[in-house]
Amino acid sequence: MLDRFQLEAFATVAEYGSFEQAANALHITRGAVSQRIKALEEALSTVLLVRERPALPTAAGEVVLRHVKALRLLEHDVYVSLKLRTSGHERTPIAIAVNSDSLATWFDRCSEALLQQLPVALEINVDDQDHTRHMLTRGDVTGCISTESRPSQGFNAISLGSMMYRCAATPAFAQRYFPRGLTSHDAKSAPAVLFNRKDSLHDTFLKSMFGVELKQFPRHYFPSPSALLNAIRSGNGYGLVPAQQAEELFASGQLVDLAPQEGLCIPLFWHHWQQEPPLARQVTEFVVEFARAELGQTGRQCAAAGDAKEVGAVTI
Repeated sequence: MLDRFQLEAFATVAEYGSFEQAANALHITRGAVSQRIKALEEALSTVLLVRERPALPTAAGEVVLRHVKALRLLEHDVYVSLKLRTSGHERTPIAIAVNSDSLATWFDRCSEALLQQLPVALEINVDDQDHTRHMLTRGDVTGCISTESRPSQGFNAISLGSMMYRCAATPAFAQRYFPRGLTSHDAKSAPAVLFNRKDSLHDTFLKSMFGVELKQFPRHYFPSPSALLNAIRSGNGYGLVPAQQAEELFASGQLVDLAPQEGLCIPLFWHHWQQEPPLARQVTEFVVEFARAELGQTGRQCAAAGDAKEVGAVTI
């Protein structure tokens, strides 16, 4: 049987990316942390950590990290079953990965409701939708939202629905840069607002609009949904905005839809462990049910909008 103290030392280093921080968290010396991990590696006859800055789990380490997280969740169920939930066991830490646009729209309400119903201490990791899955396979999180429909080995993927994006700009910006409407010629010189350099949503939209890739155009990067939207509202550029955020701004006239017949629908999937401890399974069931209720209307909009494009995995 694997030593629990050794497992916790390894997992804490993997989570913090630092032997020093792990030692502080565990209230032991850095030397004790190193000794425990070395003993665990010897017991398993494999290297579990890449000892760099930050320290990262190896492929074998990722397997062990998932094992430790599962043990923590199973321990929670023991306390619940034995009715031993003291103040130290009121909430069990559980980490999930969410894309920024979901967090800025429907998932904010989802997390609020989840914390009211389940005894978890929630850690939300944010990344682009095409990158959250790597956190799951590494063992950093127990579930994630991704645009990828195919699960990795040992995991399942459940369809959540789709998010619709609209191409938005201020009326003054639209008049200045797109006096004849959104055209490929004008799009080459109009500044676009993107999330970051990994964001391929705008490129995907332009290709769906014009049938060709437009790689050369001015770009601003604002790496938060609210900052991106504010940059568009300030007239600094145009860009793709979740329909849930754009609807009121279109209705008030603050923004205009540059392509009212060309919305972009992005399907979302919840990836999770195939073998889930009971508490992790409850989180999966809650997120899936909430997402389908929230994104159901968007799905109907995507189905009704004949010209709205639905794409597979893109980086957003």
